[in-house]
Amino acid sequence: MINNIVPIILGILGLLSAYFVYLKVKSAPEGSGKVKEIGDEIHLGAMVFMASEYKRLAVFCVVCILALFFSLGWETAISFFVGAACSGIAGFIGMYTATKANVRTAVAANDKGAAEALNIAFFGGSIMGLTVASMGLFGIGVLFYFFGGDLKTIHSIEGFAMGASSVALFSRVGGGIFTKSADVGADLVGKVEAGIPEDDPRNPGVIADNVGDNVGDVAGMGSDIFESYCGSMIATIALAASMTSATINNLGGDQSMLQLMPLALASLGLICSIIGILMVKIFSDKKPDIALRFGTIGSALIFIIGSYLLISYMGVSSGVWSAVLIGSVGGIIVGLVTEYYTGGAPVRKIAKGGETGSATIMIAGLATGMQSVAIPVFTIVCIIFTSNYFAGLYGVGIAAIGMLSTVGITMAIDAYGPVADNAGGIAEMAKMGKKTREITDSLDEVGNTTAAIGKGFAISAAALAALALISAYIEKITMADPNFVLAINDPLVLSGMFLGGIFPYLVSAMTMTAVGDAAFDMIKEIRRQFKEIPGLLEGKAKPDTAKCVDIATQAALRKMILPGSLAVLAPVVVGFILGPKALGGMLGGALICCVMMALMMSNAGGAWDNAKKYVEKGNFGGKGSEVHKAAVVGDTVGDPLKDTSGPSMNILINVMAIVSLVISPLL
Repeated sequence: MINNIVPIILGILGLLSAYFVYLKVKSAPEGSGKVKEIGDEIHLGAMVFMASEYKRLAVFCVVCILALFFSLGWETAISFFVGAACSGIAGFIGMYTATKANVRTAVAANDKGAAEALNIAFFGGSIMGLTVASMGLFGIGVLFYFFGGDLKTIHSIEGFAMGASSVALFSRVGGGIFTKSADVGADLVGKVEAGIPEDDPRNPGVIADNVGDNVGDVAGMGSDIFESYCGSMIATIALAASMTSATINNLGGDQSMLQLMPLALASLGLICSIIGILMVKIFSDKKPDIALRFGTIGSALIFIIGSYLLISYMGVSSGVWSAVLIGSVGGIIVGLVTEYYTGGAPVRKIAKGGETGSATIMIAGLATGMQSVAIPVFTIVCIIFTSNYFAGLYGVGIAAIGMLSTVGITMAIDAYGPVADNAGGIAEMAKMGKKTREITDSLDEVGNTTAAIGKGFAISAAALAALALISAYIEKITMADPNFVLAINDPLVLSGMFLGGIFPYLVSAMTMTAVGDAAFDMIKEIRRQFKEIPGLLEGKAKPDTAKCVDIATQAALRKMILPGSLAVLAPVVVGFILGPKALGGMLGGALICCVMMALMMSNAGGAWDNAKKYVEKGNFGGKGSEVHKAAVVGDTVGDPLKDTSGPSMNILINVMAIVSLVISPLL
């Protein structure tokens, strides 16, 4: 049978694999002169942000650790620390390597062509993917090894998910505010007012914009996926630990195997992710989208087949494998639907709307975002219903793990996007030539699609992980109070549902306002530099890029405090004042509203972004046309939706769910 130490060993091997990939990336030429200078600026800006963010995160974590120690014991406090540390380390490694890979991708595109540039960009992203999967597997594996054998201590592992969620709260929300304030500020003054190209070295906000790509879409996205990945495993372990003997018999008759199953599947998923990364390398001489698709679909198919053999070997019911299959297929469906709405016919329709001005582009984009909600939500409903049919609530958790187990390759492809985007920016700023820019643009175009798919995947994964956590919360409350029932006709439950529905709107408003305020400060600074620095617009002087990075950093860290506090404190206040029924209702209301809003905002923003790029290719008049100006407006509005407020929904529901699960013994 599978030994408890196997996940730990595989986690270490995964980290070693990430290190060897890093050595491969580092061995590529980083260029010299202007190219290296720009790359160093982006790297330094990202590290400055990370240092500032982690200082504030450390204070928050110390407060949480002390609170958990005195209320729930040292085991939960230790688990929280390990979870926060693993997520923080994964984010740092991913950020560090991505900002080393971007300049090397640009140099490779210039010197060796598209295939080598794709390899470096993808390997740069794969370090993040492997690190996320390995750190999660290693951290939970260690805690399970020490706490998993005793029903009295196994629930303390839930603290790990709370620690991971805390880091995600800072990285995703703060990173989202940073990246979009820089992006919006740079675009509105540079492209719209000054009439200079995107990624023009004369623009003081360009370096901050490139830093933001890494802050938001590498470290932020990594922490988001890490949270869902670990949350789904921990929720499923908690469900297995609270099962009745009848349920255990139906699923295979061995509770220890059912508790170990999430870690076993994640271990298999890590192996399949490594195989998928190698497949991308093998097919790198083909078109980028084909190579990446071979990697993702190939690793998913291998995982599905391998999971059947693994589950049979562990002596667990085939219904558990059915839940794995449903989750894996559901993730692919959501990704394909997202790809259609953000890269297919709806994008061209939005672009055409620009012929009659920015208002029609806005209407078309909003309609596309709203329409895009239907099929993913229907898919999630099917996953919930069928996985529950085959394996009960435990099956819902397993379905989430099935969707997330190949997170190594999924995150690798998502992180590839900002690396390719940065490479294009560096090529433009260093004036590396039209041919190089064409290669980086082709990589970036694929990266935009993969990023949109990644966001759709992250939303559906977060929904299932949150549902598993909520199910674990209900089971824990029911163990203490057998009469506990969440009935919709109960005034407390119904009130809680409406309260839960408020929070997604409040957090969305807070994060969008934060982007607007920070962008305003960025715009004033960029305008000031254009006005006060002689020869800047003529390209004879150098802009003060560090000032813009500092503005975005301070704004992000200041503005994330309120939405972060709301996510953590809301379950505590509702749980202790109104009770566990109201809290259960609040979680249900928040889950539904968060998923709907996240899908709408993410897909609308992605569609506006790609509509702008479609026009920039020469359609409907191309760059500088009235249609292009309208498309830029749509993209500017869509940016905070897809990269700040939308992703914040994932964090909000998972933070609320895990905090509720952790405090449930005190209610």
